[in-house]
Amino acid sequence: MKRLHTLVAVSLVLFASASAARALDTVTIGVVNSSSDVAFYIAQNAGYFKQEGLEPKFETFDSAARMIAPLGAGQLDVGAGAVGAGLYNAVERGIDIKIVADKAHSAPDQSYISLMVRKSLVESGQVKTLGDLKGRKVALAGSGTGDSSTLDRAMKMGGGTGFADADVVYMGFSQQAAAFANGAIDASITAEPSVAMIVASGSAVRFAAVGQIFPNQQTAVVLYSGPFAKQRPDVARRFMKAYLRGVRDYNAALQKGVLTGPKGDAVIDLLVRNTTVKDVAVLRAMVPHAVDGNGKPNFASLKNDYDFFLAQKLISTNVTVEQILDDSFRAAAQKELDAGK
Repeated sequence: MKRLHTLVAVSLVLFASASAARALDTVTIGVVNSSSDVAFYIAQNAGYFKQEGLEPKFETFDSAARMIAPLGAGQLDVGAGAVGAGLYNAVERGIDIKIVADKAHSAPDQSYISLMVRKSLVESGQVKTLGDLKGRKVALAGSGTGDSSTLDRAMKMGGGTGFADADVVYMGFSQQAAAFANGAIDASITAEPSVAMIVASGSAVRFAAVGQIFPNQQTAVVLYSGPFAKQRPDVARRFMKAYLRGVRDYNAALQKGVLTGPKGDAVIDLLVRNTTVKDVAVLRAMVPHAVDGNGKPNFASLKNDYDFFLAQKLISTNVTVEQILDDSFRAAAQKELDAGK
């Protein structure tokens, strides 16, 4: 009888353990393994997802644009990336995606995106002001992005008419260092950690911080798929709580705009383990991205870029910023966290 009781007790423990494991809700998260993905990794490493009853499943993409289709089909729950013309056009085609939180922005004193200029042009005095970039080759990572809007603003600040004043070429950040070195480009709008790597190579310099050209420009956002938000709203809310805890830990790792705060080394370790940059020196030299501690997206910035896309005829008026923005999950998560729940 005692043996039977023991077997029953063991079976109950195993059943309880199996039930607890099954209780975790799986959330698929699209990442590009960039430095601005770090809040997701912090939330996983610190156990915040598990505390919310979630099991994160990361799926890596070579660009945020490739997340759009699986997000729309509900094959991906959470994604992230820049807000460009492509997102508005996808929503116009019926793809159900919502912007739900800030992932990265360029603050005036913490701009992880910079306007770079070839070092020889600066040292020779050929480029002294933004106005000196008129007619020069400026590299952007892609067309119809927020960087295009930034360049438009920079050229106007330099006394020009806008985007059309520059001779724009498109190339990835990884190609820009070589292009500067061989004189193929004169300037670029580049994100960290590529900025730090280019500076270290000696081919270009940080000429102007995007956070100074366009203060607090919303450069990357967290996205929810429609099916995830509508069919699993409680899971989506819990995910946001875990994400915001990761964001707050990330901000606590910053000191004077660099990763030298109390948790700085831990964040750098996560970046080394989860991103393509393995050089600790580069990570320490880069300017980290800014992100709102409550995850609140910058509506004014989104609207400014939207107006630029409209002016360039890259999108239509059939979709608005208000239509693709859902602040309810973030607001609910913030309320619970601030209440100590």
